[in-house]
Amino acid sequence: MDKLLLVDGSNLLFQMFFGMPARIFNKKGKAIHGIIGFTGALLKIIRMTKPTHIAVFFDGAHANDRVALNPDYKANRPDYSQVPETENPFSQLAEIYSVLDCLNVRYAETTVCETDDWIAGYALTYGKDIPIVISSFDSDYFQLINDNVSVLRYRGDKTIICTPQYISDKFGIEPSQYADFKSLVGDTSDNIRGADKVGPKTAAQLIQKYGSLESVIANAQTIEKPSIRQSIIENADRLKTNYKLIKLTNDAVLPFELSELKYVLKSTSTNDILQKTGILP
Repeated sequence: MDKLLLVDGSNLLFQMFFGMPARIFNKKGKAIHGIIGFTGALLKIIRMTKPTHIAVFFDGAHANDRVALNPDYKANRPDYSQVPETENPFSQLAEIYSVLDCLNVRYAETTVCETDDWIAGYALTYGKDIPIVISSFDSDYFQLINDNVSVLRYRGDKTIICTPQYISDKFGIEPSQYADFKSLVGDTSDNIRGADKVGPKTAAQLIQKYGSLESVIANAQTIEKPSIRQSIIENADRLKTNYKLIKLTNDAVLPFELSELKYVLKSTSTNDILQKTGILP
């Protein structure tokens, strides 16, 4: 049976670049710790999931439509053009592209949307027909989970596969309600502020009772606790904007047809790949 692996490449690069215990340099003096970590992790993810199709996506440097909705969106992210090369994950991106070329894995960099939008597009387009695994620590992908779509959070031997049961156990909601839930609690990593006084437990209770963010706002006057009732009423416009920022749709133009993403893993290792690409001369 076909299976599609969608890798949030920027997410994996940052995880490996900042998660490696030490900076590693090749004989040319080039920092390669992120490349080594990325290559090794990708090979392990492929072996774990055994996909027949793979795509890896990266966020390009371009204007973000979500900023038009909220100028503070991701405004807390560092400007990596202002840091030394050894502290800049993007300084190792060209070599990672060489690794993917060597592995015959299709990849692309966004130009008008975010990686989330492409991955959501594939999940929503093909998720009813074939199993799909999304590899990322970005919790926005939780909203895409269903019986055929899962999210892999790579941690080596402690890797977690997130399923509908995982979302139910962790948050007390359905995956389809995750964007509603996250709109209420906010997301510090994306600089999205939720409703004051509404934490995960309260948000889950509201979603369980009312079913959706829209219904929570529409029925805010019936919320029993005065401070929560007031917070929802006062922050209704911001919560609606949050939902637009967080909710993933099938609107983005996808860079590849599914048939272009076919993949067969050949016996190889991280060292083999780094030698073939000249990263370890």
